[in-house]
Amino acid sequence: MTGNFASASIFLIQTFFGIYLILVMLRFLTQVSRADYYNPICQTIVKLTDPAIKPLRTVFPAVKGVDFATLAVALLVNLVAVMLIMTIVEGYFFAPVYIAWALLGIVSTILDIYFFALIVSVIASWIAPFSNHPALTLVGQITEPVCSPARKLLPPMGGVDFSIIFVFVAITLIDSYLVVQPIATMLGVPPGLILGLR
Repeated sequence: MTGNFASASIFLIQTFFGIYLILVMLRFLTQVSRADYYNPICQTIVKLTDPAIKPLRTVFPAVKGVDFATLAVALLVNLVAVMLIMTIVEGYFFAPVYIAWALLGIVSTILDIYFFALIVSVIASWIAPFSNHPALTLVGQITEPVCSPARKLLPPMGGVDFSIIFVFVAITLIDSYLVVQPIATMLGVPPGLILGLR
């Protein structure tokens, strides 16, 4: 019974903290990509994340378009989730390595957002190529900064954009083989417990 309660607690922490982390990182990526602020989805994300981000603006001002207050909230959200989960699993409320785990989880979350946004973009280009739906517009604006450099290497041919394949490959290499997962293994991140990390 105790094991089931612990598993249920971890599931709830991962779910609710994970959703909020994704919202915060979506806000960060919309700012970086200069997405349409008046997009209704952007407005919803801003309203949901403002209460946590606004108080930190005085401590972490934006520098050259990078909103450090948003990144600070993302780190705090992930760190609190890590501490709660590790308290349940190991009984240790805090260890310095948790900060590195939380940072790595944020990087992995960003890569996951790009990965799934690209999948949505590819599917939408097949079934609704001329749609002006706010969600598809936002997806296009978020992914453009990572897709445009790839298009310079491989321009669209016959109306098909093969450059997205390069981006998929790059994201997979960074996430699974070259950066995120190797560092997670080196830092001893428990598999499946830290937000953003598999």
